[in-house]
Amino acid sequence: MNMTDFFSVTDKVAVVTGGLGQLGSQFTKQLAGAGAKVAIFARRERSEAEIEEQFPGLSGLVRVFKADVRDKDSIEAATAELEKVWGVPHILINNAGIDSKPDGDADQNAPFEVYPKKYWDDVIETNLTGCMLMSQVVGAKMADAGRGSIIMVGSMYGMVSPNQSLYAYREERDGKPFVKAISYAASKSGLLNMTRYLATYWAKKGVRVNLVTFGGVKTGSFDKEFIDAFLERVPMGRQAELEEFGPIVQFLGSDASSYMTGANLVLDGGFTAW
Repeated sequence: MNMTDFFSVTDKVAVVTGGLGQLGSQFTKQLAGAGAKVAIFARRERSEAEIEEQFPGLSGLVRVFKADVRDKDSIEAATAELEKVWGVPHILINNAGIDSKPDGDADQNAPFEVYPKKYWDDVIETNLTGCMLMSQVVGAKMADAGRGSIIMVGSMYGMVSPNQSLYAYREERDGKPFVKAISYAASKSGLLNMTRYLATYWAKKGVRVNLVTFGGVKTGSFDKEFIDAFLERVPMGRQAELEEFGPIVQFLGSDASSYMTGANLVLDGGFTAW
């Protein structure tokens, strides 16, 4: 085999949850651009014209299947439909996730002592239970086929606690408490051991399970005060470009990572190294 063939995902079938979002669409572009067939599981179907608009030139390799990661029945229905079209997936990227919104309901960023359980439930159900259900349904199909790669999308806040001092300016500016909520960190840290659990559970059935831990990515949606304080804590002194996160999922979905399972690949500019 040619060395470059190890990184090939041509004709492989990939499922990407949250594949229409900012990060998920980057994974979709990376894989489809490399010749994979990408099935996006989303809560709303999209027309071929909408897909072409978001992924120019790739619409023939990208399809959207209606599914909610919190609903096992919908996942099973979407997976059955996908099998009829493209067969059993080779790659699953558990990317769908939510976090508290900095400018949303103040209770989403309330102090821990009074943090509402409903927001905990929303985040855990999507970020952690959703990954379990997707892996349960799609991973079982992969195990039966004797091959597959499951990629969990984590966060540096799954390895270290959010540094609340990064958000202190919000309280000073707005005059009310602002605390980075516990739910996101708890959900992402849960993926660490879910990855190890499934990696060992399915190792002899040819299904590899790995986690990618991402740091801050440049989106233009954060306050300057936060960015300035955050970059002081990043050894590389910058945020990641979205394009820097795509190649890692191609690597994990390809034969180049064939002896890797249960691993946590950290792409955070060194944030967690300090």
